Amino acid sequence: MERKMKTLIMAVGLGMLSLNAYSASWQVSNEGSRVNFISIKKGDIAEVHHFSEVSGELSDAGAFSLSIPLSSVVTNVDIRDQRMKEILFETAQYPALKLSAKVDGSQIEQASVGSIMSMTIEASISLHGESQTIPVMVSVAKLAKDKLMVASEAPLVVNAADFGFTSGVEKLRELAGLSSISLAVPVSFVLTLKR
Repeated sequence: MERKMKTLIMAVGLGMLSLNAYSASWQVSNEGSRVNFISIKKGDIAEVHHFSEVSGELSDAGAFSLSIPLSSVVTNVDIRDQRMKEILFETAQYPALKLSAKVDGSQIEQASVGSIMSMTIEASISLHGESQTIPVMVSVAKLAKDKLMVASEAPLVVNAADFGFTSGVEKLRELAGLSSISLAVPVSFVLTLKR
């Protein structure tokens, strides 16, 4: 009887562990993720920049959240990094970009490994004290039972003025002695999620 009870307890325990593993939320992997943006100066000179840190999660219910520390901006020019943090992003006051969205969690859960799904999500973005909701077209690839890749299907063109960056862009333009810096900023991303 005691042996059967131990076996039952072990079976229930293993069942609970596997259930927890199955229902765990997806976590954004910083190492496998990249958020890029392009700045355009002097009319037609484009440069690609990125953020070195991202974090976030996708719950079983389909609630997605993403956080990008703006101090992690990388432009490959130290003085420009510093100016973007202090003058444009004002990271002391606005340290991070926050994004939230709702996706169909059951569609992702039921997808077979190797499948790719195309979705348009309404992303709520909070940045620099402003909030905007923007439709974002993404491809979601189920790489393994415990691994997803989410990528932008097309660049998302963000208007810097919508997030209160106009004066910051103008200050950067003056400091760099440029004739212009575009307020239209193409953004693309690849996110890896694991559980």
